[in-house]
Amino acid sequence: MDFTKFSQSCVKCGKCIPTCTIHQFKRDEINSPRGFLDLLAAYKEGNLELDKEAKRVFESCFLCTNCVEVCPSHIRVDNAIEAVRYDIAKKFGIAWYKRLLLYFLRRRKALDIAAKFGFVFQSCAFALQNSGMRARFSLPFIKKGRLLPSFKQKSFLNQNTEFIYNGGEKSVGFFVGCLANYFYIESAKAVLSIAKELKINVDLMKGQVCCGAPHFFTGDFKSLEILAKKNVEYFEKKLESVEYIITPEATCSAMLSVDLEHFFTMIKEEQWAKRAAKIAPKIKLATWYFYEKTPLLELLKTKGKKDLLLTYHDPCHARKMQGVFKEPREFLKANYRFVEMSDSNACCGFGGVSMQSDYYENTLKVGFKKAKMIDESGASVVSAECSACRMQISNALTQNQSKAIFKSPLELIAEALKR
Repeated sequence: MDFTKFSQSCVKCGKCIPTCTIHQFKRDEINSPRGFLDLLAAYKEGNLELDKEAKRVFESCFLCTNCVEVCPSHIRVDNAIEAVRYDIAKKFGIAWYKRLLLYFLRRRKALDIAAKFGFVFQSCAFALQNSGMRARFSLPFIKKGRLLPSFKQKSFLNQNTEFIYNGGEKSVGFFVGCLANYFYIESAKAVLSIAKELKINVDLMKGQVCCGAPHFFTGDFKSLEILAKKNVEYFEKKLESVEYIITPEATCSAMLSVDLEHFFTMIKEEQWAKRAAKIAPKIKLATWYFYEKTPLLELLKTKGKKDLLLTYHDPCHARKMQGVFKEPREFLKANYRFVEMSDSNACCGFGGVSMQSDYYENTLKVGFKKAKMIDESGASVVSAECSACRMQISNALTQNQSKAIFKSPLELIAEALKR
């Protein structure tokens, strides 16, 4: 990637700086989009060594795309950061605990086995509770006291048949995502419940593999290339028989419908980039599909309202990358009391594998700000169409001793349909 071209496109207007997630508490030029671009250009021109300090700076970016949203030229700073992380991975390698996680995410059968062992032995390392499990001690990827989602006895895909016929004339493919498949199964089940009510057939596409977002953000481009090509080929075949491929995960949807094309262009696989771009318009977040292509909203309006106050967090990969934000809100407002938090568009602080493992304290600082917004809204439930946000926000709420809980908008919609 031509980092110099990226830097020269920046007119130094500074609009990105107040919105930058890391700059909000680092407060220096280095830790800002404008600073990132200048450092990347210096690295490209040979004036900056890619040492451990540069590595730390480039890994500190949350990839929230706030800067891209406000930039007059919409410079894709996130893509530039993702590209340099490949160089970081080549020079420094990827830590063993991250390589282990990425290994399992690349191999579904191995992850199925690991998840079964995790379910059996999770009480040894974690204290189980209704909202998940809290670590009893610290490991490289897990900090003591941290709340994580608990393992399920059986993954979502292994619980269901390949094709679910609901008596409908049209069918959708379902890309479940790793977190919803193994941990937040209730989100995935909610999609099936909604589809059944609407008489839409669902192809679970059991040949799907991880979207590759964790590998992309960590610099493991070799694994991502394998996963991306498998998914593109598989989706091309599936789209011959399904109307859309829907997912309950903003990160997965953004990776598959936006970033795959960027990735293939980055590695100079132009034909694959064209193939990814061709299928992209058919890969959608579940709420977008149900809002735009079904009578779900009208159906919900017949179900009455529940006296439960909700607020909504906009996942970075939903609103900023895909323009999805009104759809889940319209659904939730149909059956629940709704209030906006002070800044729903602010990043929750998940940031990816490296951020969660190596810079956990930074994620907590951002998470606490989001937890405070939720508390100040007075809502009992916070919702977002993203399991990564769910993991981050649930932990922040727990650490902050907040009373609010997290639920997917799809779960709340499915609950409303039962009334």
